[in-house]
Amino acid sequence: MLGKLYLIPTTLGDTEPLEVMPLSVKKVIEEVDCFIVENEKSARRFIKKIAPKKVQSLLQLMVLDKYAEEEETHTYLDSCKEGKNVGLLSEAGVPAVADPGATIVKLAHDKCIKVVPLVGPSSILMAMMASGLNGQNFAFNGYLPIDKVARKKAIKELERLSKEKNQSQIFIETPYRNEKMFADLKVVLTPTTNLCIACNISLQTEYIKTLPVKDWKKETPDLHKKPAIFIIHK
Repeated sequence: MLGKLYLIPTTLGDTEPLEVMPLSVKKVIEEVDCFIVENEKSARRFIKKIAPKKVQSLLQLMVLDKYAEEEETHTYLDSCKEGKNVGLLSEAGVPAVADPGATIVKLAHDKCIKVVPLVGPSSILMAMMASGLNGQNFAFNGYLPIDKVARKKAIKELERLSKEKNQSQIFIETPYRNEKMFADLKVVLTPTTNLCIACNISLQTEYIKTLPVKDWKKETPDLHKKPAIFIIHK
């Protein structure tokens, strides 16, 4: 019998794991010894926090980051052939959504390995839930261009799509560029377009607010180096 691939969420910051995720996550981590992770150090820290009795020396951690060779990652599910379960552990939030894990999930389907997603915090969905914008029709667009001209063009295009499709447009930015993004949004978007900014989701310092762009010009939220989600709706 083939082992399963468990998609294991992690916290979005320094929170107690069982405050934001169910016991089922803890139980799976206690039972699984093979993990595919983005960063070994932070993965070990999370595993120890949620399952302190687990023997760290017995863990098999396979790194899936931007330096991982495709030929090597194709062997990451070999343990499943031996009947062992494997956990795909996100660096923050849920695996395979704005996360490199999707290639492993597809590989599992190709190999007829059962994929089991576990419940946990997703900053994208939590921001959408709290925005008050259209949760019936929305799109996640990942990162916008770094180049200032291209970024402004992308923002305008997302605003056009939002109006045309009545669709909330979600995107993210590297935390240290949040303030530049916010400045561009206030300049490029029309005054009546709604903008939601959600940062430090699920943490004590959580900040979530939706306002028309004209009102954001009076606000100065502290977004510097804080993980944030941006949502616009025209």
